[in-house]
Amino acid sequence: MMALARTMALPLRRSEGRGRWLWRSLAGRLVLLTLVFLAVPVLIYDQLQRADEANRALLLQSAQQRGSLIARALEPDLAEAGRGDLPQVGGLLDRFAGDGVRLRLLVRPSAMGGEDGFFYVGAAPAVSTAYLDNERRQLLEQGVLDQLGRSCAGGLPLATRVPRSSGGEEVVTSVTPVHTRFGCWALVTSHNTDAYVGSSLGQPYWRTASVQAAAAIYVVMALLVLAVFVELWRNLHRFRALARDIVGGEAPAESFAERNAVPELAGVAEDFDRLVDTLRRSSAVLRRAAEDNAHAFKTPIAVIRQSVEPLRRSLPAEDARCRRALTMIEASLDKLDGLVSFARRMDEATADLLAPPRRRVDLSALVDRMAGGYTGLLTERRLHVRSSIDPGVVVRASDDILETVVENLVENAVSFSPAGGTVHVRLARHDGRAVLTIEDEGPGVDPANLPRIFERYFSQRQPGHGMPDTDPDGRTAEGTHFGIGLWIVRRNVEALGGSIHAENREGRGFRVRVILPPAT
Repeated sequence: MMALARTMALPLRRSEGRGRWLWRSLAGRLVLLTLVFLAVPVLIYDQLQRADEANRALLLQSAQQRGSLIARALEPDLAEAGRGDLPQVGGLLDRFAGDGVRLRLLVRPSAMGGEDGFFYVGAAPAVSTAYLDNERRQLLEQGVLDQLGRSCAGGLPLATRVPRSSGGEEVVTSVTPVHTRFGCWALVTSHNTDAYVGSSLGQPYWRTASVQAAAAIYVVMALLVLAVFVELWRNLHRFRALARDIVGGEAPAESFAERNAVPELAGVAEDFDRLVDTLRRSSAVLRRAAEDNAHAFKTPIAVIRQSVEPLRRSLPAEDARCRRALTMIEASLDKLDGLVSFARRMDEATADLLAPPRRRVDLSALVDRMAGGYTGLLTERRLHVRSSIDPGVVVRASDDILETVVENLVENAVSFSPAGGTVHVRLARHDGRAVLTIEDEGPGVDPANLPRIFERYFSQRQPGHGMPDTDPDGRTAEGTHFGIGLWIVRRNVEALGGSIHAENREGRGFRVRVILPPAT
């Protein structure tokens, strides 16, 4: 049950991790902010549109009632009107027009039928013939006159915008019919006041001036906020590209401060530049100190070693105690010599991590050259090497770092291989990456120790498994191998952006696989 719970909890932790990344990352927040900017206007627009629909319904209801009242006031005069009274009927409208209200009167005599029978008989205030023709055409297109022509009953609320010849526009809000013996009269009511023209009557809500102004302000605000995030994101990517160039060993033409485009990040860019300079100086100091210290220690060790040799030749063969003392001195010198080499390699490895020099390196040529350089050593140990190297495998690194990786892996395989064994060296390209594989036919590694073999100071080497093979007392394994070879290999590989894996081969032997990213 506990195993099942852990199995179920793993996807949950991963989903929680992705959720935290989405919230904390700048790109994730930019996406969320964009979604908010898209969702907020939709929600607000929907609410405002609902409120506008209610306001529009009240306006139309008010306009229709006003048109109906005017039509009822005109009805007694229209009921008595005949064909001869038509020129004077238009004058009746002047009493009711004004305050932004415009009236037009149409009539369709009983002797005529259909929508084409309507013609204008008056307007207050007066308008041009072109305006009346335009309004009549719109009423025909909307089917208003056709409906009146069939029944001449029922007020029709409208919301039609008609442009005026003098400029601007007005809103036709209602058509009220009046049926008399002479025919069917139609009173068209329109408004040119801000209460109607400035509303959404007769047009989509988004075309109103207030909505367009609010939308323009909102778009400008959203663009400004997004521009801040995008510029910050781009600036960080410029920093990232520069950092990659520095880590890649290239000499960039610009510093962080020069690539920075956000004034608020100027201090951060200057701190980055100072950090890079400090790391480079520290790397140079470490390399110089490693070389100076090694030279300082190697000189007295060599003097002591040379001084011991005459003593050994001059000692009587029967003086076993003195000879044993000299043997212990020589063993200690070997250990001191190994410690000096170890310290130098540690300092150089640290310097390589601080400021690794990198360039495009032909890994195929390097591995082929180094594999061929072990011919003499392999012959002495009665070993064989088989290499399979794909040509043209190029990585971005330094020759020293790669040589350290290959040297430590091959020497580790050689030191554990039995006489007559074979060391396999393979280099291939897989999914664009360089894959270096070193295999031996030695005893392998205790499975319990596999997770620890890349740890510093860890060694499973037994006495007698050193290099060279002439080590009858096991002093080489104990004195010159400090368990840092594979640790340095892992540090170098990871510093190059790669990975390293180790496993026991089926049957007998050990395999180490190094994967390095391609040169870019």
